[in-house]
Amino acid sequence: MTTDQAERLRQIVGTKAEEEPKEELRALPVGSARVIAITSGKGGVGKTNLTVNLALALQEAGARVLVIDADLGMANVDVVLGTKSKGHLLNLLEESVTLGDVLQKGPKGLRYISGGSGIEKAADFTREERELLLGKLAACADFADVILIDTGAGLGKNVMDFILAADEVLLLTTPEPTALTDAYAVMKAYSMYAKEKNIRLVVNRVYDEAESKEVVKKLQQTSERFLGMTIDCLGYIFEDSAVMRSVRAQTPFLVAYPSCIASRCIHGLANAVLYGSRMTVTGGWRGFLRQIFKFTR
Repeated sequence: MTTDQAERLRQIVGTKAEEEPKEELRALPVGSARVIAITSGKGGVGKTNLTVNLALALQEAGARVLVIDADLGMANVDVVLGTKSKGHLLNLLEESVTLGDVLQKGPKGLRYISGGSGIEKAADFTREERELLLGKLAACADFADVILIDTGAGLGKNVMDFILAADEVLLLTTPEPTALTDAYAVMKAYSMYAKEKNIRLVVNRVYDEAESKEVVKKLQQTSERFLGMTIDCLGYIFEDSAVMRSVRAQTPFLVAYPSCIASRCIHGLANAVLYGSRMTVTGGWRGFLRQIFKFTR
């Protein structure tokens, strides 16, 4: 990226930040929370980075945030945060383990829960095990306004379960043709199975605003024509070498490089999440848990 390009991007991001109206953060009732699944059609597009840094930006804006690593069998959130979990979600199946035992703290006090391995067998849990998990996890909504679910990539059953159980979905893609093809595959599956459609695009690693608009236009037109589904765009993240440097240092770029272009884009996305559209809480956290653990009374 040339010096002129970098300066132009700073001007674009800076202008947008100044234009965004500042509103009072709308608190949710205790026991309620927005459940937002963050997913992608393929790996390597920056999904976990988006999840972690968006969580930090939302927290800085005054929201109470919890991140749940649902990329099963992987510890990607731990890697991005530079932490090591002492416990994971399935430890809650042990009677003596409390929610506080599996809640981890990362930079800036960000709270998260590692998914660990084995959660894919949730459908095979006994009624008692499901009751135990549901009861312990339900308390998450008491201290979180927003719960971000970092799903795996692709169209595996476990990934789709998390996407369909969430009230809102953020679909991350990049301008590469393979990423766009895989993103469309996710959109197609979502359009077929989601009862209430609430999915928005985020375009990562773009070099200018025009490139982002072109990507969004292609996906929107394809979705409307072949799926009959309207899909909005939450925003975009500019290509920024600070992101890769932060990944190598295992520190969120919002912490390591708070003034970089990518960080400013993330703050813009956080504002869009909090103020850019109506708050949508349909099933909420308890509804999410019931669907994931296939537990009905």
